Amino acid sequence: MSDRHILSVLVENRPGVLTRIAGMFARRNYNIHSLAVGPTDDLKISRLTIVVGAEAVQLEQIIKQLNKLVHVLKILELEESEAVEREMQLVKVTAPASTRSQIIEIAEVFRAKIVDVDHDSITIEAAGNPGKLEALLDLLEPYGIREMVRSGTIALSRGTRAITDGSKFRMRRVV
Repeated sequence: MSDRHILSVLVENRPGVLTRIAGMFARRNYNIHSLAVGPTDDLKISRLTIVVGAEAVQLEQIIKQLNKLVHVLKILELEESEAVEREMQLVKVTAPASTRSQIIEIAEVFRAKIVDVDHDSITIEAAGNPGKLEALLDLLEPYGIREMVRSGTIALSRGTRAITDGSKFRMRRVV
């Protein structure tokens, strides 16, 4: 999808920041495909990885609007070809004794882990890029997916490029 963009956003780690960011997207009718939030090595700063579907003009507006928010410190668009991107998913699959070994074999091919086994189901944990996770789901679908949950995308730029310059991040706003 060419209109898929990954934004890495550093924010002050304060209550209500995520609400303000989500509210900004809602007010402008922009859809968030995926959102993951977590701490950084600095306890005062959190990183949001936001995946949005937007054309270039919309993306520019999203970045401008995010930059207007007080607690947003820095925004970096990660090009898919220049980023390491991962998600995690848990899939509960119907697994009677007759098909259980086939399902386990599929999980092994994808380097996924079996994290729970019941009399008639198996829960599989898989991590990887979104394409890999979709391929796993496609193979498990014929067995019967009972439940599935997927984390949001997390991503870092490849090589030495970073949203910070390696030194402690100064509380300033830059695109």
